[in-house]
Amino acid sequence: MNDEEKEIISRTKGLIDELKSISENNGIGNSPSEYKIITEVFLYKFLNDKFLYEVRKVDDKLAKLEKTRDVEKALEDMKDNYDFLLLKLNPDTAKLKVEHLISYLFAYKNDNDFYKLFDETLIDIANFNIDIFSVRTGGKEKIRLFSGISQHITETSKKNNFARAIIDKLVEFSFENLFKQKYDAFAIIFEYLVKDYNKDFGKYAEYYTPNSIARIIARILVKDDEKVENVTVYDPSAGSRNIGISSCTPNR
Repeated sequence: MNDEEKEIISRTKGLIDELKSISENNGIGNSPSEYKIITEVFLYKFLNDKFLYEVRKVDDKLAKLEKTRDVEKALEDMKDNYDFLLLKLNPDTAKLKVEHLISYLFAYKNDNDFYKLFDETLIDIANFNIDIFSVRTGGKEKIRLFSGISQHITETSKKNNFARAIIDKLVEFSFENLFKQKYDAFAIIFEYLVKDYNKDFGKYAEYYTPNSIARIIARILVKDDEKVENVTVYDPSAGSRNIGISSCTPNR
C-alpha cells in the first residue's frame, strides 16, 4: 500500500469518525439508529462520488473538467441530454438526477424543512435505482437502499441541524482518488465502519468478511494487467448468522 492509499484510508476513517460524532452529539451514539444513519450516509456519499467519477468517463466534455463543481454545473445545464448520459453509464453505477447530488442538497441546507428534503432525496435515489440496487427478501420483496435518516432523531427541533451537520461533512470530502486506486481499500474501510456495532456480543466480525479473508479474495479476483473472468470464490465467512457480506470489490 503506497502513501496515497494510506492517506485516502486515513481521511475516510476521519469522515466516519466525524459522522459518529454528529450522532453522539444528538444522543444516539453507538445505537442501532446510529448504525443505520452512518451506513446510509456513507453509502450515499459513495454513490454520489462514484456517479460523478463515471460520468466523466462516458462524456468527452465532462472528462475535460478538472473540478468536481464544474462537472456538477455542467450536469445542471445538460437538460435534454441528461437521460442519454444516464443510459451510457455502466449498470453497476447508480444513476442520479441532478437534484440527488450532494451539492444540490448543500445549496438548500438553510431551508426550513431541509431534513425532509434530505430524506426525500435518499428515498428517491433508492426508488430510482431499485431494479438494480436493492436487497431481496426470501419472498422476493425488494428492500430499498435508503429509508431516510431524520426519523432516528426524536426531537423535531433538532432534525434540521442534524441534517445540516451531515451534509456539511459530506460536501467537504471526496472519494474520487479512491476510485483511481487498484488496492482494495474498501475492505479496511468497511471493517472500520462496522467495528463498533454488535460489540456487546463480542462477535461484530459476523457482520462482514474479515479483512484478512477479503484481501485474499481480492488477490484472486483482481490481478494487475490481467482480466479475470468466470471465477467463483468461496467465502467461508459469508452467511454467518443473519448477514453475510463480501467486502472485496472485483470491478475496477
